[in-house]
Amino acid sequence: MDYRWILLYLLINGIVFVIYGIDKWKASHHCWRIPERTLMFAAVFGVFGAYGGIHFFHHKTQKPKFYIGVPVIFIVEMAAIASMVYFL
Repeated sequence: MDYRWILLYLLINGIVFVIYGIDKWKASHHCWRIPERTLMFAAVFGVFGAYGGIHFFHHKTQKPKFYIGVPVIFIVEMAAIASMVYFL
């Protein structure tokens, strides 16, 4: 198994986590914000980082797009991985 893919996935999730933290900081300091569509797009590639950022920073916890959308992204990704493993 090539561990570079795992390290890359961890790095991407770390970056997504930081992006959610930056947006929370910007929200509390009344600065220009990261668009929600960018945050959701980032969640597609780093769902663990997005989920962690939502809960660690208590950010976007009132928005259904995030508290429902991010877990749905997680379920879809896990189903895709399971089907790839099963069919390969």
